[in-house]
Amino acid sequence: MAKFKYRMQSILNIKEKLEEQAKNEFAQARLRLDEEEEKLKGLYERKASYEEEGRHLRESALNILDLNENKNAIDRMDEFIAAQQIEVNKAAALLEQARINLQNAMQESQIHNKLKEKAFDQFKKDLVAQESKEVDELTSYTYGARLKEEET
Repeated sequence: MAKFKYRMQSILNIKEKLEEQAKNEFAQARLRLDEEEEKLKGLYERKASYEEEGRHLRESALNILDLNENKNAIDRMDEFIAAQQIEVNKAAALLEQARINLQNAMQESQIHNKLKEKAFDQFKKDLVAQESKEVDELTSYTYGARLKEEET
């Protein structure tokens, strides 16, 4: 029996490797976005603690130096938060690009898998046709041989 060999198997292998690489890049981008969002969350929590500290400072005896330090700390946190928000946006953009790349790689891999399936289906049809042809030839041969025997 003939063995099926897909002639573009090397291309399919490359596409599958590219898909796997795109999956890894997507996972890394997702991890980076999660880390950046976690940093942003930490900055918001830190700012909230400074604001809470400022409320306590205003309720107790007024110390202008402490109030100014607290105000400066809150202002710095706002700057850090704005900068971190930019990093989160960059990470989100990288994640989106990685998602698009992964989607494209998966589509290409699926296309080549479908081509392989179609080639295999065609191989099976050709094999059935070949077997049918061989059976017809065998039948014709045995019929011809039987006719020769009957003539003699």
